[in-house]
Amino acid sequence: MYTPIKDGIEKTVQSVIYSQTLPPDHLSIVAHCFWEIKTQVPLAEDFLYHILPDACINILFNQLELTITAITGLHTTSKVLNLGKKFHYSGIQLLPGVWRGNPHEIINGFVDQPYTGTLPLIKTNRALAQANDDKKRQVLSTLLQHLMNEGIIKANHVTAVILKNIESIHSVADMADIVGISSRHLQRVLKKTTGFSPHDFLKVVRVQHSFQQEQDYTCHYSDQSHFIHSFRQMTGYTPTKYCKKFDV
Repeated sequence: MYTPIKDGIEKTVQSVIYSQTLPPDHLSIVAHCFWEIKTQVPLAEDFLYHILPDACINILFNQLELTITAITGLHTTSKVLNLGKKFHYSGIQLLPGVWRGNPHEIINGFVDQPYTGTLPLIKTNRALAQANDDKKRQVLSTLLQHLMNEGIIKANHVTAVILKNIESIHSVADMADIVGISSRHLQRVLKKTTGFSPHDFLKVVRVQHSFQQEQDYTCHYSDQSHFIHSFRQMTGYTPTKYCKKFDV
């Protein structure tokens, strides 16, 4: 199972709560988690949220302004978002490659405008605002099931096989061999379903796996300096500085 790390919250930050819950089993083929981040009390300073690339698409809901909701995603570099002194967001983190909706709806950055698309996101956000904690999972599950029924979200066999076998993959050729297709076909499939080239997809997933302390993913790099360079290119920090600064 692909378990991307949560985005960066500085260790010095107080009064910000982040939580995750797992989706129902029958939806785990398309979603990693349901998540929530909010302030307990208004903060003294603006909160800067360090978002990491993970090849996932998120469906985001602003619980303080119910018309503001969006489909969001990053490519290969991190982004710092200023969420202000008071905020409350909920969301669904989709697994890589499962989003089959309009790619032009995906926003790379801060979301501050009302949603104008055709998906029932504002309706879902309003239902979330009225639900208690026990019911929020049900509301998000209902949306996921609807999107699956409409073909907007669909399990991706290619990315699922790659993520399951990531420890055995050292190159794009390995990716193609494990999936059982040609490198050229892999290029087309990944670009269409994730927006990534095979090389960029592998780079992002490798760095994500490097956060799992129980395994040494530096073996996927030619040497330690190569790993540090790739990590810093994606996150803006060396591995040591990142772990010192953020709650990992």
